[in-house]
Amino acid sequence: MTTAAPSSTFPQLMLAHAAQRPHAPALREKEYGIWQTLSWAQLAQLVRELAHGLAQAGLRRGDHLLVVGENRPRLSAAMLAAQSLGAIPVPLYQDAVAAEFVFPVNNAEIAFAVVEDQEQVDKMLELRDQEHCPQLRRIWFDDPRGLRAYGEDPSLAALDSLAEQGRAHAALHPHFFDEAVAQGQAGDVAAMFFTSGTTGNPKGVVHTHASLIDRAQAGARFDKLTCDEEVLAYLPPAWIGQNIFSYAQWLVCGYVVNCPESSATVTIDLKEIGPSYYFAPPRVFEGLLTSVMIRMEDASAPKRWLFNSCMALARRVGPALMDGKPVGALDRLKYALGNLAIYGPLRNTLGLSRVRVAYTAGEAIGPDLFSFYRSIGINLKQLYGSTETAVFVCLQPDHEARADTVGVPIEGVEIKLSESGEILVKSPGLLKGYYKNEAATAEVLTPEGWYHTGDAGFIDSHGHLKIIDRAKDVGRLRGGAFDAAMFAPKYVENKLKFFAHIKEAVAFGDGREKVCAFINIDFDAVGNWAERRNLPYAGYTDLAQKPEVYKLICECVEQVNADLAEDELLAGSQISRFLILHKELDADDGELTRTRKVRRGAIAEKYALLIAALYEGKSSQFIETAVRFEDGRAGSVAADLKIADAKTFAPANTAKRAA
Repeated sequence: MTTAAPSSTFPQLMLAHAAQRPHAPALREKEYGIWQTLSWAQLAQLVRELAHGLAQAGLRRGDHLLVVGENRPRLSAAMLAAQSLGAIPVPLYQDAVAAEFVFPVNNAEIAFAVVEDQEQVDKMLELRDQEHCPQLRRIWFDDPRGLRAYGEDPSLAALDSLAEQGRAHAALHPHFFDEAVAQGQAGDVAAMFFTSGTTGNPKGVVHTHASLIDRAQAGARFDKLTCDEEVLAYLPPAWIGQNIFSYAQWLVCGYVVNCPESSATVTIDLKEIGPSYYFAPPRVFEGLLTSVMIRMEDASAPKRWLFNSCMALARRVGPALMDGKPVGALDRLKYALGNLAIYGPLRNTLGLSRVRVAYTAGEAIGPDLFSFYRSIGINLKQLYGSTETAVFVCLQPDHEARADTVGVPIEGVEIKLSESGEILVKSPGLLKGYYKNEAATAEVLTPEGWYHTGDAGFIDSHGHLKIIDRAKDVGRLRGGAFDAAMFAPKYVENKLKFFAHIKEAVAFGDGREKVCAFINIDFDAVGNWAERRNLPYAGYTDLAQKPEVYKLICECVEQVNADLAEDELLAGSQISRFLILHKELDADDGELTRTRKVRRGAIAEKYALLIAALYEGKSSQFIETAVRFEDGRAGSVAADLKIADAKTFAPANTAKRAA
């Protein structure tokens, strides 16, 4: 593994790369269809100028700098500039509405912001002008498009202007930057990441340079990462996972981070870059596979036959080859031919032809989905971690990737289980604490240094960690045939989401006699399914309530029930009744977090009428729901929702005893 010289902070790592490899590419950004490259030397110069400019503007050691936008080289440079001064960057989600910024901006007492474009500038001005955040006094933007008519607001300026002021400041204080960087220590706060706030106000997770760099180094050693890796940075920079892959490990290893032109061009940019080190949540891998399957369903009969034949071989042989297990010579030859005809072109179509290591995390991934990618030669693995642990807790080693585990504890990590089955972690990557929230910090960090993850799970016989659900969500059924049986809603929901036609699911059952569920269909997948059957529909709400769609989803639900019946612990979690929601769950409507995690409590409160209808045995229920459109307008969606019963199965152990 190639890394920079031993350094204590991120700016020190950057300067080491600039000294050792000044002309090597550090960052690329696609603009107007052309990739623009920034070398390590150019990056160091830009960071130097921005740091001088921020210092002249009044940013001091310990202050917070708000950073909002897509992945952009100059936003990364702004974070490094702040860290060079001993200030603390606070990245927030670029798709959040202005109101969602109020708490973190006020909590961190933020006066300075660096944002991407006009959209984010408008949010900052709204916060300031409506006096939600009156202390926000300076705003710098990266992209000037659309901002020409904003007048001579002295609080608003371009990053180019900040850099220009920085050059003037540097001429007067030539040693200031180097001295400021040299003062940095490993124990200094490096960044603050706000949690998604599923149950209340988000919490500011404080990480030091030491905690982030240590985990970045441990992950890099685990997968033998080098400076030759190519990474595509397309997930929200405010999410610590993206920060680890495209910031912390980037500065540790010195590889190239590529920033897409926009979210709409990610698929094209993925193919052009051909990353060697890749991360995506399961929903991205699901989306890629769904697009492939839709195209194959529309292909000619000979092409479908060839694809299906090759994939049958791949499912049988591919995972064994990936795991280094013995495979017969004839099967190896057939697989090689399949690689020429199908697997290689398919990897290229997906943009994953050069991937050496690929990870997924955040939610469970379906075994069929996991097996598909590994069967076509993509080294897809799972990891386990959180914002509070600087991501890397467990990783799957090469040749030990399994769909039902999240890997083994990596270097520096200790894991133990509490009496209740909660996973406790001790690691050099643990948070310093929650900002201004000692009570919350004391709840998750023990005096002995153990972190309460809030997840329930266990270590299997191979030393791999298995996650069942969030510990607080694991409940018990009350009454009925499965009285006192365990209920793990997330486990059930993930099984449902393994189906291509189901995008999201929310299961209910704790303290009740049976389990019921809300389901969101995948509009693209189900829409394509409907079109091939000449089934007309006017939109999501209309399609979701079609009897044919209910039958399709019922088959998925009953297959999940059959699988659950085989699990002695969770057989009682089978779904008795379900409905398909008339709208997609949305973060803008308060139903999901910005990382697309279900806000279970908010959904239960918002759709209490539907939950009551499920448990009261109704066959339908009318509901009207307030929604917020992308342009900020408010509206409503109304529908008479059908409620369906699903077949449940006797637990396998019961059936065996009866036999």
